[in-house]
Amino acid sequence: MLETARERLHELVDALPESEVEVKRFLECLVGKECDPLVTALLNAPEDDEPVTLEELKAIEEAENDIRQGRTRPLDEVM
Repeated sequence: MLETARERLHELVDALPESEVEVKRFLECLVGKECDPLVTALLNAPEDDEPVTLEELKAIEEAENDIRQGRTRPLDEVM
């Protein structure tokens, strides 16, 4: 039996760890209740339509390779 989208959403919400229940703010905003100004700004932000340059693609590829190779440092260490 196929589950409905609403049933799947209930499953996903139920599977969220308590520490991630901040998703509630986003859902409340979607249904028109209290809306956090940051969530509103993100929902209304224009889509990034700037083309990605070859230089940026190379940097992304290099960064992803560094992540795969474990050549990263935690943010608190960098700070």
